[in-house]
Amino acid sequence: MQIIFYHPTSDTQQWIDGLRRRLPQAQIREWVPGDKAPVDYALVWHPPYEMLADRQTLKGIFVLGAGVDAILNQERQHLGLLPAGVPLVRLEDSGMAKQMQDYVLAYVLRYFRRMDEYQLYQRQKQWKPLTPFALGDFMIGILGAGVLGKSVAESLVAWGFNVRCWSRSAKNIAQVESFHGEEQLPDFLHGTRVLINLLPNTPHTAGIITLSLMRQLEKNAYLINIARGAHLNEADLLVALEEGTVAAAALDVFAEEPLTDMHPFWSHPRISMTPHIAAVTLPEEAMDQIAANIRAIESDRQPAGWVDRQRGY
Repeated sequence: MQIIFYHPTSDTQQWIDGLRRRLPQAQIREWVPGDKAPVDYALVWHPPYEMLADRQTLKGIFVLGAGVDAILNQERQHLGLLPAGVPLVRLEDSGMAKQMQDYVLAYVLRYFRRMDEYQLYQRQKQWKPLTPFALGDFMIGILGAGVLGKSVAESLVAWGFNVRCWSRSAKNIAQVESFHGEEQLPDFLHGTRVLINLLPNTPHTAGIITLSLMRQLEKNAYLINIARGAHLNEADLLVALEEGTVAAAALDVFAEEPLTDMHPFWSHPRISMTPHIAAVTLPEEAMDQIAANIRAIESDRQPAGWVDRQRGY
């Protein structure tokens, strides 16, 4: 079994050593430009076009993260890049769900206890107690109810919050009201105080968070975007903050990463930013999942995290 690995920023040797321990029968190598030798499996993150082009012997392509939008966008630009019928597999969790839960809960509690406002008052030297929010009036809506969205929803329910979700198809999550399809999006938005974006990045979801959408939320709503920067119209968010449609936003992802020095988000008093770290791939957990999925494919079973290329997730 031949496996090639490519990740532009990770410790390649850590991955190769870890995979060799889990798959001792495999020959694993780092892909370098010019490597056209036969291969059974490719483990990739933002791979160069040359790496996957004309790989007709592939049995599986594993994306080293939960999002597959980058590789699918590359496929749209270079038709035939991904061999037909070869499974494209993403990481389903591998430790990311707990990280997402922690990140979201930190900001939800910050907004629920109005800590963002108290921080502004501190800078202004104002001693100004605020009326606390009531749990019943603090509806949290999650865009996207896949593995990560479901996990975040369940963690918020455990804290006593009212939670609803919106997705392409109806979901069944205990104590979470499910909305689905375009026709139910307005009902989902109406009354939502905190909007959390965990949608996959597809042609159908790109640019979905517009001024029009934000204006359908509860007035002075909060936005937490931990999916992709492509989902959010950044100029519209600035307008929404200016007019009071959105009270504050927590952003982990951006249309361009890293932000340019002149980007207005750096200095905006109602925007909190982190550098795409809400959930990072944990190599040991990821390697366990990849090794199990390779064994599944070798046994003619469908791997967990199999991606429907038409849907984009």
